[in-house]
Amino acid sequence: MSVTTQRFTLDDYLTHDDSTDARYELVNGERVAMAQPKGRHGAIAEFLNDTFRDEIKRLSREWTAKQMAIAIQSPRGGRWDTARIPDLMVLSLEQWRILRDQEAIIRLNDPPPFLVVEVVSDSTVTTDYRTKRVEYNVLNIPEYWAVDPIKNCITLMQPVEDLYETRQFTGSTPIPSLIFPELTLTAAEVFAAE
Repeated sequence: MSVTTQRFTLDDYLTHDDSTDARYELVNGERVAMAQPKGRHGAIAEFLNDTFRDEIKRLSREWTAKQMAIAIQSPRGGRWDTARIPDLMVLSLEQWRILRDQEAIIRLNDPPPFLVVEVVSDSTVTTDYRTKRVEYNVLNIPEYWAVDPIKNCITLMQPVEDLYETRQFTGSTPIPSLIFPELTLTAAEVFAAE
């Protein structure tokens, strides 16, 4: 006896309603349920969202930070579509205003967000460090942070000659963001988020 899995196109995924409040990413045409995160996961995402919004305001940029509000279509190869929902992203206000009145997804031909953050959990270690690293790099996202409360480490990924170069930060060493160069945020501050 074989088990068949229903496959979704990107458009099917965006319009599908399973009559629950469950959240799903689309991975190679399959809806993959997103687990309920631990409280620390949410506290870190909220702290970073607030920090980035404060810095955007201080710099008077026409940007915004959004927490789990926008999907990104992945260029992942294969026959079926993939769409990720990052924990946090920074994008232009202009792009956000366009997304407010339609399905909130950044498609392959749209400008990429400036920065994406994934908070690593036990169930997403491989996906956040390997799969999404490749996908976000191909999308030309200028900065990707894998914030890992399991290891109390932040892995900063920025493109160097078309590939993400990674640097890891712990403790009180400031994270050298290209998107927020004046921000003196440390891993210790991030992991102390309430």
